[in-house]
Amino acid sequence: MLKFCKCIEVLAGLDICENVMKEKMHRLSPLPGDYLQPSERTLTVTLYHGSVAQKDPCMLGFDLITCIELIEHLEATELEKFPEVVFGFMAPAMVVISTPNSEFNPLLPGVTLFRHPDHKFEWDQAQFQSWALDAAGCYDYTVEFTGLGAPPPGAEDVGFCTQISVFRRKYPNTGEPINLEKPTENSYRTIFKAVYPSLKDEKYLQNAVVSEVINTAQIITRRLLDSFNSVYKEHSNGLVEMKPDFQLPRYFMRHSKNPSLAEGEKLADDRNMETYVSGNAVYIPLIKIFSIPKVNKLCGTFENLSKLITGKVALSNDGSAVVISTEHEEKENE
Repeated sequence: MLKFCKCIEVLAGLDICENVMKEKMHRLSPLPGDYLQPSERTLTVTLYHGSVAQKDPCMLGFDLITCIELIEHLEATELEKFPEVVFGFMAPAMVVISTPNSEFNPLLPGVTLFRHPDHKFEWDQAQFQSWALDAAGCYDYTVEFTGLGAPPPGAEDVGFCTQISVFRRKYPNTGEPINLEKPTENSYRTIFKAVYPSLKDEKYLQNAVVSEVINTAQIITRRLLDSFNSVYKEHSNGLVEMKPDFQLPRYFMRHSKNPSLAEGEKLADDRNMETYVSGNAVYIPLIKIFSIPKVNKLCGTFENLSKLITGKVALSNDGSAVVISTEHEEKENE
């Protein structure tokens, strides 16, 4: 679910069990919708095979590290190295660690010793808090305790089913780990990597802008032609009494004048003009399309809009208007 958080740009997962990661990693791949509507932020998801008891420079620079139901699976030697690797070497701004609360186990049906056969230990509240406070004090972190799964009424003393510690680093983030002795070789192996489409990538930004421009131009064209056909039918059927001072809208007048292509190009150069029809084409001034909030937000500047759609969208010769052919519209109305 973290990949849906807009503030996250890099996600990394580490596990000692390669097969489990390979079975589930496809769920982290971008979906078709991610390509149709790219996010504004970048997002890279990587899975590594390795042990949390080993140091690897690929884990440096992260803001948050979560160890969810992890430490109880570690051997004694691995657990001893864990604080130095996570708090000393990786040194993120925040660490969240969860582990089963053994005091809650008698309330769970079928649990005799441990909740999982691979658990090497399960701590009570005092043991977990003692370990967490020692780690926090050693590496200049503060720690708070919370949990998930409240006990039933009358058993409040046993605490949460899952106990959680939230560590926050005391000193400012300098981007350097506390332990400056970095390993010379990578300990982890990359199993999976996915780079999600982003509007920060010009390829995806261009696709999004072109799609929005074409969609906007087609909507404007459809509305204009519908209005034109409505007025035309009213006059041709004699439903509207022609008065001496009656005038068609300006874009209809331009159509009735049937300007030449050269005249049309000249008119299109006036960025304050309205949409107009010339021959079998509708000209929508680019400045009008740029005023659409979504297009404006995507492009930022009018110059950037022109750059992104040039060669991708039909434009007038001087590039000041989007050109939409109406030939298929006329055939449908015949």
